[in-house]
Amino acid sequence: MNELYTVRIEKGLRQSDLAERLNVPQSFISKYETGERRLDIVEIKHICKSLGIRLIDLVERVEKKIR
Repeated sequence: MNELYTVRIEKGLRQSDLAERLNVPQSFISKYETGERRLDIVEIKHICKSLGIRLIDLVERVEKKIR
């Protein structure tokens, strides 16, 4: 499961809510959550900021998950 999806759900946001915060179409959120689209580090940092999570915290969550 996509960790950014998990954080979004934990924050109680719908895809459309996050898309509005990022000023992108809802399909952008859907595509990266399903793995259809890959994100670069700048995009990930921007998404983390919109979700209220530090990039390093996201990286640590992903590392724990893959261990």
